[in-house]
Amino acid sequence: MKVLLTGGSGFVGSAVARALLARGYEVRSLVRAQSDIRNLAALAVERVVGDLTQPASLRPALAGCDALFHVAADYRLWVPDKEAMFRANVEGTRVLMEEALTAGIRRVVYTSSVATLGLVADGVANEETPVSLADMVGPYKQSKFLAEAEVQRLARLGLPVVIVNPSTPVGPRDIKPTPTGRIVRDAARGRMPAYVDTGLNIVHVDDVAEGHCLAYEKGRLGERYILGGENLSLQRILALIAVLVHRKPPRVRLSRHLLWPIAAASELYARARKTAVPLVTFDELRMAKKHMFYSSAKAERELGFRARPAAEALADAVAWFEAEGLARNTGLGRGGV
Repeated sequence: MKVLLTGGSGFVGSAVARALLARGYEVRSLVRAQSDIRNLAALAVERVVGDLTQPASLRPALAGCDALFHVAADYRLWVPDKEAMFRANVEGTRVLMEEALTAGIRRVVYTSSVATLGLVADGVANEETPVSLADMVGPYKQSKFLAEAEVQRLARLGLPVVIVNPSTPVGPRDIKPTPTGRIVRDAARGRMPAYVDTGLNIVHVDDVAEGHCLAYEKGRLGERYILGGENLSLQRILALIAVLVHRKPPRVRLSRHLLWPIAAASELYARARKTAVPLVTFDELRMAKKHMFYSSAKAERELGFRARPAAEALADAVAWFEAEGLARNTGLGRGGV
């Protein structure tokens, strides 16, 4: 079976590529001309140049393929130009899915996000938790919500698609890194001496990749499945990382109100520099108001999905940053930036 994989050079996408290859699938990866392809360098993957924002490149990429795994997305929590993100995440997804429907692709796995799901105050959300576009904080969540809505619309028109909603993946090969990867890296460096009262669902990126394959093989068409791991407070996450790098865990809890002026200054500086990523943003503070906890019970029940402990996922992430020389001042790394 031949698979077209989008986002194969990225963090989650490269893990999916490895999982597909391990199952004996033939993988073609859509990569942009400017993509960093280090994550694909050692893999027996056919690479074709294309871009979600260039519709003419999508039909040739799908030619001869039996399945589509659409993992690619513009994943940033700081977006000076949100229109570019919407073009890639919403319009790009719509066009690719329409092309897949036209091409007669037998099965599609679409990578959404728990960002599109509702939250439960002091509780755990699932695929059925009520939510609306008005609940989406920031351009990334808004774009993923609208993109998933387009996929669901096309599913009703006959697109043979299964939707997966990964929670917060961590692990090796987070080369950008992702926003969560920056938390792991900075904590390993000793640059997070305090925390706010929030929480995340931590899952190993390789378990997310396995979940994609299970969704392809066992998922019900039109359904969505949360691919998550352990629900942990940020304090607990930082404490686990501290153990890994032989540091004392942060003990100072910050009020979000104290961080608003820092966010304002950080965003102003980032806009002036154009390429800088703010230390903290308004959207991050808004999202941190709630614990983002989710249940993967549906994926476990219907797909046979299983996730390893979050401590193992964090250990693999820290080890990879160390091997890349990015865990500066941890006592583990080779220096780095």
